[in-house]
Amino acid sequence: MPKHLVLQCRDGYPLAAQLWLPAGEARGSVIISSATGVLARYYARYAGFLREQGYAVLTYDYRGIGGSRPASLRGVKIRWRDWGDYDFDAAVRWMRARDSEGLLVAVGHSIGGFLPGFATAATEVDRFLSVGAQYAYWSDYASAQRWQMFAKWHLFMPALTALCGYFPGRRLGWLEDLPAGVALEWAFRRARLESSYPAHERDEVLQRFAAVRAPILAVSVTDDEYGTLPAIERGLSYYRNSTCEHVRLSPAELGLARVGHFDLFHERHRHGFWQATLGWIDEGRNPWTTAPLESTECRAC
Repeated sequence: MPKHLVLQCRDGYPLAAQLWLPAGEARGSVIISSATGVLARYYARYAGFLREQGYAVLTYDYRGIGGSRPASLRGVKIRWRDWGDYDFDAAVRWMRARDSEGLLVAVGHSIGGFLPGFATAATEVDRFLSVGAQYAYWSDYASAQRWQMFAKWHLFMPALTALCGYFPGRRLGWLEDLPAGVALEWAFRRARLESSYPAHERDEVLQRFAAVRAPILAVSVTDDEYGTLPAIERGLSYYRNSTCEHVRLSPAELGLARVGHFDLFHERHRHGFWQATLGWIDEGRNPWTTAPLESTECRAC
């Protein structure tokens, strides 16, 4: 079982977190960052797997989600950006305080693989592994589902958020409830990242992403309606000073008929995908060297 703890963010907000410690001396540290509206416990099996491989692993709930949710979400001022600027930042600083010199790898699913660029402490990470880490701009959704997804996330979600004061995703069975700021930032995200923020914040946002120089391995699957090729590449482009490798896997390569956006953290991937990720976590080696997309340097849009 993990050790439960509380992380203090720079602004004083407390985050519920779990630390998974190996039986012996840790060979390194891993931080796992969740998808939007997904509880940290969804990644518990993967965290346990990494612990078995000798890693100290930190999972955490973003502010407004799960164990980090206040009594009421109505009127709470939480932005999507805050999950990176404050929450991921706190996770990195806590792990670095625990082990200042050891290997530190960040694994991020969906928005969890994009938001590290908002954090000033992201420069303390040695390498990144992102899984389906799309930018979340509506025109990048898979063409077959695009208009249905647009109606769901960019029309219905902001309308219901305005009515309720937060997005009641749990009641709908879609995802966890979201703070209004998070839901609206997703709903009204623009094609260029900096354009989603006030003019006086834009340069700083771009500079933070540019400050990250650690290598990134981005993994996506071909039947992910969110993590399409344009969506992944749009997100990676802001990490313009990192060396990026983007691997596209098909369900057939993973021995399945369907994978989609969430399946890669399911226990069924323990001896396949999970085992393969160790090549990158352990050594910074892309285990899918025969994948169709070659290594590229990240470039701005």
